[in-house]
Amino acid sequence: QVQLVESGGGLVQAGGSLRLSCAISGRRFSSFAMGWFRQTPGKEREFVAAITWSGTRTYNADSVKGRFVISRDTAKNTMALQMNSLNPEDTAVYYCAVSVGYGLPRAVRDYDYWGQGTQVTVSS
Repeated sequence: QVQLVESGGGLVQAGGSLRLSCAISGRRFSSFAMGWFRQTPGKEREFVAAITWSGTRTYNADSVKGRFVISRDTAKNTMALQMNSLNPEDTAVYYCAVSVGYGLPRAVRDYDYWGQGTQVTVSS
C-alpha cells in the first residue's frame, strides 16, 4: 500500500501564498506520476497539476498556470505545490495522488492512491 499525507493548508488573504506538501510512504514503483487535485462542495474533483516521479516533467491546469508551481524532492520522496497570487476561487480541499505508470495523467480515474486532503481557504 501507499500512504500519502498532505500538509500546509490554511487560511490566506487574496493575493497571498501557501505551500502544500505531500509525503509519500509505503510501496515503491519503478515509474509513477504524482498530482494535485482540488474539490469544493457539490463539484467534481478538479485537476491542478502533475509531475513525473523524477520531477523532470510537469503539467499545470490552465486555471493555475503562472501562479502555481509543482515540484518534487526525490531524496525525501515528497511533493510540493507552491501557490502564489491566490484568489477566492482557489478555495478548496486539495488532495495529492499517485498514478502508477507513465505519463502525466489529468483524470481522477487514472490515479491509484489518494491522500486525505488539506483545506485551503482564500479570503477576499
